[in-house]
Parts: sequence; C-alpha cells; structure tokens
Amino acid sequence: MACPDSIRSIATCHEARDAQGAFVLVALPAEWNGTLIVHAHGGPRLAVPKSGDSIEDLDRYAAMVKAGYAWVGSTYRRGGYGVRMAAADIERSRKLFLKHWPKPKRVFLHGQSWGGNVAAKLAELYALDSRGKPRYDAVLTTNGVLMGGTRAYGFRTDLRAIWQHYCRNHPAPDEKQYPLWQGLPRGVKMSREELNRRIEDCTGLSTPITRSAQQTQRLREILAVSGVSEQQLASHLAWSTFHFQDLVQKRLDGRNPFDNRHTTYRGSSDDQALNAGVQRFDADPVALAKLAYDADLSGLIVLPTLNVHASGDPVVSPRALDAYAATIAQAGRAQLLAQIETNESDHSRLDDATILSALAALERWIDSGNRPDAAVVATLCRSFSDALNDCQFAAPLPAEDRD
Repeated sequence: MACPDSIRSIATCHEARDAQGAFVLVALPAEWNGTLIVHAHGGPRLAVPKSGDSIEDLDRYAAMVKAGYAWVGSTYRRGGYGVRMAAADIERSRKLFLKHWPKPKRVFLHGQSWGGNVAAKLAELYALDSRGKPRYDAVLTTNGVLMGGTRAYGFRTDLRAIWQHYCRNHPAPDEKQYPLWQGLPRGVKMSREELNRRIEDCTGLSTPITRSAQQTQRLREILAVSGVSEQQLASHLAWSTFHFQDLVQKRLDGRNPFDNRHTTYRGSSDDQALNAGVQRFDADPVALAKLAYDADLSGLIVLPTLNVHASGDPVVSPRALDAYAATIAQAGRAQLLAQIETNESDHSRLDDATILSALAALERWIDSGNRPDAAVVATLCRSFSDALNDCQFAAPLPAEDRD
C-alpha cells in the first residue's frame, strides 16, 4: 500500500490482515539499518479495526523510518480494552515481519500511551522464546500508562462523580439513573456530540466569552477538585463514558473495578458538601482481579527498558514512572530500567529528536552495557537537533517531590 507522504520517497509499505483479524502495517526503508521497531499504539480504540488505521501511527513516527529503522504496527484484532489481547497481537506482527523479510539484527519494542501498558505486558509474557532466547533486544515506552490497569483510571472515575455532583446531566434527571462507574449502561448509546452538548450546557467549556457565571463556577470547581486540565476535560469525560462502558460491560461482565468509598475530595469551595453529596461505590473483587490479571504489571522484565515521559503530559501523569519504577524495584530488576523526563507537554507524540535519541541510547546501552541517564540522552540528542528547546531531559523527580 502507499506509504504516508512523510516517508513515501524513502520506504515501501505493506499491509495484510492476520489470522486473528488485525491489520498489520510494515514500513521498510530503502536504506534499512537492520533494526526493526515493533510498535504498540495507544487508545484503546473502540471502533472495529479497518485497513489503513495504522497509517496515522506510522506517520507520527516517520522519523524512525527516515533514520533507517524498519517499522511494524498492528491495529489489534478488535476495538476495545484488552491488554493481553493487544500484546499477543503485537507479538504476532513481529512474527509476520520475520516470515516476509530478512531477520533483523535487532528488534526494539515501542509502546506509546496505553500501548506502553501493552508493550510492558508483552515484555513480561513474550520476551523470551521456549529456549530462553530473547525475541526482542530492548523496550522503549513513551508517555506510557505504566501504573497498571487497576491504578490507571481511578481519576476518571473520580471525574465522573465530581461532574455529576455539580452538573447533574450525565445522566440527566429525566434519564435512567445508573452507577457512574459503568460509563454507560449496557446497550445504551450516546454520541460524542451529545456528550459535548452536555459539557457545554454545564460549563460552557468551548465558549469562554459567553460562559455564564454559573458555568464558570461549576467549571472552576470541577477542575480544581479533579486536577484535570481545562483542555483535557472533554477527552477525559469521553474516556470515562465510552471506554468505561466497553471495559465494564464487555470485558468485566458488568462488574465494577473502581472504588471511591473512602476518597476525600478537596479543592472545592465547599468540600464538606461535595464529599457528602458525591456518588460513592465499592470495587467488586472479581472485577478488580480480572482487570489486574489483564493489565497490571509484575515487573519481571528481562530486557533493557527505557521509559521516556513528557513532564507536562496532560493525559498520563509522569507519576506513571514512579509506579513502574517501584514495581520493577520490588521485582529486583532495577538494573534493567532507565527513566527520563523530557521538557515537553504533548501526550500523543514527542519531538523527533527525543525519539531518535532514545533509540540511540538503547543501541548504546546494548553495545556498552552502560545504562543511560538523562545526560547521556541529552548528549545523543544534540546530534539530531540544534533547536534550543529540544533535548531538555532530566531524571524523574522522586515520588515524594511531585505535586
């Protein structure tokens, strides 16, 4: 198939549907450096996968192909939540590449956002073959969801509870009432446009000039208590509506994995009224166990692993690094983990220079045995960019020093 314009002149692209129904996309540069990058995309996306869905992912990481890396990505076999499923689909995309092209000198696994959870899970499940030989050489995550499924989404459940306390329109008083952890009841449909209408009615989110005093007050309260940014409010509400419905109704048999029974909400103009009036719920132990089995991480890694995270990421907090580092340390594998923060604020992509320097750091780590730190990555980055705002890296803050 046609490559995206960003690499059309320097690579060939190929797509096929695998045995499980996932669409697998390969980009092979004319001057291949011998290393393959196996990509796990974020989301999860809820729509049925279709041909061409991975073109956007490939275009986002075109710098990898321009630098000589081959690239393979999968849509996953279906839409919706499922970390183990997605990990199996990504591993199958690697195998498909090996069936059609020469064996790479090295194979790097890359996960972005929710794909970071997928990649970390894959690295625990499929890193070694039946003889104990590595299938991959290293792992890179960028802005990854690395705290595991049972810890990653509680803030969105809190947001739904906070929202309903102030707005009372999701569900509206004349609609069937339901526990907010469901996202939506089974079988109930809502469009994104309808959700946006409710957001506008309550907060005037997209019309600050004409926003009423009541809307301004409600928006201020919701943002202050939830900690969600104004720019990301609609997307987080959408996740806690449509993704929660998929997760709860389709993957957890309608059971609740979320808990706010003992949460104390703070930051409003009247915390006492908020905590007395907010909807409360307890996690179902079976749902919690199923979600943990699917998406939590053991820390039992066997490959050099580099986590890169934007310090200003508005979607996945850099606290994800703290959680994953603690998991890895508890498993006794800290020597295999390197983490850096970059002075960026986009969740969906990092600067090309950041990506290329991270890959170069992994190459050097494998060659030398020396684990990279922020200074090493910054030095490598200067060979990819001379822009003043690029290549600003730091070690992650200690967990106790974060806001």
